[in-house]
Amino acid sequence: MSEYSFCFSTNMLRVYVILVICMHVCCASSDCTSHDEHDVVSQEEAEKATTLKLGSIALLLVAGGVGVSLPLIGKKIPALQPENDIFFMVKAFAAGVILCTGFVHILPDAFERLSSPCLENTAAGKFPFAGFVAMLSAMGTLMIDTFATAYYKRQHSMGTKQVNVVEDEEHAGHVHVHTHASHGHSHGSTELIRRRIVSQVLEIGIVVHSVIIGISLGASQSIDTIKPLMAALSFHQFFEGLGLGGCISLAELQSKSTVIMATFFSVTAPVGIGIGMGMSSGLGYGRESKEAIMVEGMLNAASAGILIYMSLVDLLAPDFVNPRLQSNLWLHLAAFLSLLLGAASMSLLAIWA
Repeated sequence: MSEYSFCFSTNMLRVYVILVICMHVCCASSDCTSHDEHDVVSQEEAEKATTLKLGSIALLLVAGGVGVSLPLIGKKIPALQPENDIFFMVKAFAAGVILCTGFVHILPDAFERLSSPCLENTAAGKFPFAGFVAMLSAMGTLMIDTFATAYYKRQHSMGTKQVNVVEDEEHAGHVHVHTHASHGHSHGSTELIRRRIVSQVLEIGIVVHSVIIGISLGASQSIDTIKPLMAALSFHQFFEGLGLGGCISLAELQSKSTVIMATFFSVTAPVGIGIGMGMSSGLGYGRESKEAIMVEGMLNAASAGILIYMSLVDLLAPDFVNPRLQSNLWLHLAAFLSLLLGAASMSLLAIWA
């Protein structure tokens, strides 16, 4: 299983590189807006903007790194262990952050981009692609989630049966006891597999959004736009990191895979800023080109579908139907309040970013 997790993380790095290349190629096109709008920035303002962007790279790197690391470090704290009540509250807060990110931050951006006047005479201007892509993304996530879990469950069951056959031949008098123990172990292993799949699919949705907002900030030349974005996106990355870090900690991956996933999330927004800076400095990037709008809108819609599905189905539903939560009214209310607090925290950031 650890080998699977490491391979999956490596494949995500490849997906990220391909995504960046596609954004670069697709966005190298004519702009829908007048070039005069982009040429009014003075040399002095451009230098200040560059300084702010370099500072934002460091700021977002620290914010994302701290956010994703806190839940991982929290595993060492007894109060945050899964058997404690506060664990449900922390997980509900993280799910609220992720759910709000999908509904309030990403999906509206997708609708805005794909409703651009530049796309009036294209297929995107005549069909609600944002909602359609988000729906397909959620359905695709469901397929990956269920098929991957079923596949590894079958693989584990086959291995368990083979062990049972060998031990049954040697210890015929202990068949029932062993089978019962194997069933419990199988259930635990299946749940762990599912958590690992959830954490990795969730990271894909989050990092796609992170690189897009990084490119957007890096491509901006307005100091008045960059300054508030720096602060807002720092909190944005911090809270997203909290949500993702909580899921990674539940997956119980090997240290190497955990570090890869945490680092992968932390660097995506800063790398996106660097790419945006390079593209806006003469590499042919036009954020308002038809191709750029289509690519950004589609990727945002796909990310929103992934995050909404994962937060509702894989994070919230299992906990809120948990007998332990439903049998304790105060814990149930506390978890619900944590969910609202997480969603409210991210909703407040939507005012600025």
